[in-house]
Amino acid sequence: MAFLSLLVSVVLSALIAGFVIWIVGKLGLGLSVNSFGTAFIAAIVIAVVSALIIWLLGLLGISIGGGFLGAIIHLIIAAIVLLLSARIVPGLQVEGFVGALVAAVAIAVVSWLVSFVVGLLIII
Repeated sequence: MAFLSLLVSVVLSALIAGFVIWIVGKLGLGLSVNSFGTAFIAAIVIAVVSALIIWLLGLLGISIGGGFLGAIIHLIIAAIVLLLSARIVPGLQVEGFVGALVAAVAIAVVSWLVSFVVGLLIII
């Protein structure tokens, strides 16, 4: 039963992340996707690539601190993850490094808004 609950949670998280990527792609903020299916696959690939990069940085002994500098480093890593994912996922296009930075910020903002709205719906 716990495995099924975990599986449902992972699939719902991937669907929500795909929805966020799809929205940012429709806004034209440095990122474009061909379809929601592409955005869903991109969300999974982005999660895997991000986990690998964070794992590799930890393996090398590089820790990412908090504060303003940590936020800038996280933003740069997110942009690199988007650029790498665009090379893996057909139908996902990123408009250079600056486009990846803008898309990373847009994904963070839209993700926060979606989480806020979902939180409000759960309370009601």
